[in-house]
Amino acid sequence: MSWHTWCCSSKFRHVYGKAASKDKCYDCVPITHDVHDNHFCAVNPSFIAVVTECMGGGAFLVIPIHQTGKLDPHYPKVCGHKGNVLDIKWNPFNDFVIASCSEDATVKIWEIPNQLPNRNITSPKKELRGHTRRVGLIEWHPTANDILFSSGYDYKIMIWNLSLKDAVLSKPVKILDAHRDVVLSMSFNTDGSLLATTCRDKKIRVIDPRARTVLQEASCRSHRANKVLFLGNMKKLFSTGTSRWNNRQIALWDQNDLSVPLLEEDVDGSSGILFPVYDPDTHMLYVVGKGDGNIRYYEISPEKPYLNYLMEYRSHLPQKGIGIMPKRGLDVSACEIFRFYKLIPAKSLIEPISMIVPRRSESYQEDIYPLTAAAQPALTSLQWLYGNNKG
Repeated sequence: MSWHTWCCSSKFRHVYGKAASKDKCYDCVPITHDVHDNHFCAVNPSFIAVVTECMGGGAFLVIPIHQTGKLDPHYPKVCGHKGNVLDIKWNPFNDFVIASCSEDATVKIWEIPNQLPNRNITSPKKELRGHTRRVGLIEWHPTANDILFSSGYDYKIMIWNLSLKDAVLSKPVKILDAHRDVVLSMSFNTDGSLLATTCRDKKIRVIDPRARTVLQEASCRSHRANKVLFLGNMKKLFSTGTSRWNNRQIALWDQNDLSVPLLEEDVDGSSGILFPVYDPDTHMLYVVGKGDGNIRYYEISPEKPYLNYLMEYRSHLPQKGIGIMPKRGLDVSACEIFRFYKLIPAKSLIEPISMIVPRRSESYQEDIYPLTAAAQPALTSLQWLYGNNKG
């Protein structure tokens, strides 16, 4: 299919990014100065959580999503870690449960009350103590309830079953020991039966987490991978990284054959990493630059040329991290198909950016909102651990 015919048939070729007005932003937020390459922000339809600066330990803020404007300097924090918080993720099946991991080598699970208290939240619901060094990444399983993956600087990925009753868990249900260096990113396929990782050794691996086996491994000298993403049910992986000339680069892979990339493309010569974000409902892929204000977006197709560039949202304000609103929190009356929350530490500001399909009609546009994943698990933790898969 030629680029011209594809472009004429795409519903998303005119998608544009729209920054929120000042009164819809979150102002005076003390955003962390940590240099870790993580999002530092997690969003759901009820709350926005952001890692913050904190004396003597690690903390993050949880702000009700509609509480925009200036933040009170004495706003309560969630603080129980003894080291900097490195990653936070909301439970996809419970808007009031969030996981955090830290330099203190622990992962903590917090229950956030419906009405936020006037004092700091210091007692987690659960504490996971298995790693021997700091924990840099956490990911919730996409379909099974109460399954959490954590990755530490001890080079191990641990799988936790949070349905166990104990408040402190010191034994994960499984340990993945396939890496010889720090894991930089983790991504699940749609049903959570496969895990893709990138590592500081620049390799991409596809792992069966229950069998603890590496199914595929890519080591491409022309593309040093930093972040990796499963592209929904496309049976493809997308990675961002650097070329051998240190240009920022994107690459596309067949998940069943990582010997050579299907596509490799230099983006620019900037130094900040690129965060990839995929929307399986619209087949749109967003590439967010850290340290610049750009968000490039593409449409993915199953046939060549696979990756169709649409446009770029530009801003002079550089982002340090990014939060992503789940589909169920979008404004369908405005034809909003995606929403980012951009962390701007220089201005202590969190700025929502809506991706909008321009339509004349005010009515609900069924064609741009196909069925999406609900906030209900498809499996229990034990069903998944015993080998069941469900979309």
